[in-house]
Amino acid sequence: MDSLIPFTTSGSLVDCVDRKMLVILRDGRKLHGVLRSYDQFANLVLEDTVERIYHGNAYAENWHGLFLIRGENVVLLGEIVCTLDYNVLEPYHKKDAELKKHREETKSQILYERRGFCKEGGEGDGY
Repeated sequence: MDSLIPFTTSGSLVDCVDRKMLVILRDGRKLHGVLRSYDQFANLVLEDTVERIYHGNAYAENWHGLFLIRGENVVLLGEIVCTLDYNVLEPYHKKDAELKKHREETKSQILYERRGFCKEGGEGDGY
């Protein structure tokens, strides 16, 4: 008879661990990330978290990385199933990372050529 009662506590999240999830918070933010852990208060730990900000039919993504969410702020939690091949916009944080890497390479090249500094990770950097 007890098996007919739905399991609605935070223990029902056990099947969602290590899966890509969408979390909508009370303040309206929409977070996408991999659920790594939770507790009895439904506090959540998301890894590789991005916040999606929608405007019309377009969106931007703001990368947050590891994210701890207090359970009382969660409005909706759902699994993201990627079965269709969507034409997704490239997140701007990837462009920023590529731009930063290019800038650092250019900077190290200039310092190497003009000032005689060794390139990062080169010989003599051992500690």
